[in-house]
Amino acid sequence: MVSASVVRNIIGIIGNVISFGLFFSPAPTFYRIIKQKSVEEFKPDPYIATVLNCAFWVFYGMPFVHPNSLLVVTINGVGLVFEFVYLAIFFIYATNKGRRKVSLLLLIESIFFLAIVLITMLVLHGTTRRSLVVGIICDVFNVMMYISPLTIMAKVIKTKSVKYMPFWLSLTNFLNGVCWTTYALIHPFNIYVLISNSIGAVSGLVQLLLYGFYYCRGENNDDGVELQNTTQVPVSECPPDLEA
Repeated sequence: MVSASVVRNIIGIIGNVISFGLFFSPAPTFYRIIKQKSVEEFKPDPYIATVLNCAFWVFYGMPFVHPNSLLVVTINGVGLVFEFVYLAIFFIYATNKGRRKVSLLLLIESIFFLAIVLITMLVLHGTTRRSLVVGIICDVFNVMMYISPLTIMAKVIKTKSVKYMPFWLSLTNFLNGVCWTTYALIHPFNIYVLISNSIGAVSGLVQLLLYGFYYCRGENNDDGVELQNTTQVPVSECPPDLEA
């Protein structure tokens, strides 16, 4: 009989594969932006949220915060690279107002991140306390990342069009949330992983239902099927470390 630990690790590995897919899912959007030489109505919010989320998970996975978390560092390091590439493309083709927004938000995020790092390293001693505090912060930003597409959902409802609603991102967002929620429920129970990812699963489901509703009404416009592949990001679940 397969042990719970083995099942949990298998689900964790699947979660990492989905996480990579989630990071890669905005690629069609940015191909479209490069092709059109315009960001059109796409928003940078989910990408910016994911940058901070991944940065905190990379910090969480450091040996001096949460030992034996190489998988956390690698998958989120990859995520950071993806997000910075996406934001660079967005910055190139955005309006001056859009560029100022991206620059300001990244500056604020950098200052906040550095402040947390300094407080963690100078005030908190021992990996147990550091893991707890940084883990909670990671959980908060996971939730923020998951709900960041709300701005896009509001636009879909307002325009009655799924032109800017990323189907593949919504789908991978939902699958990612379900996978890591399942992971958290298998012994040993992990409340922090459960909270953020159950919210992510619900968020992804709502996005899919909204997409299906307006797509089936036939009110999608412009590029038709191609627009099913447009994505915004985000977000991505940044996975916890697997247990042996």
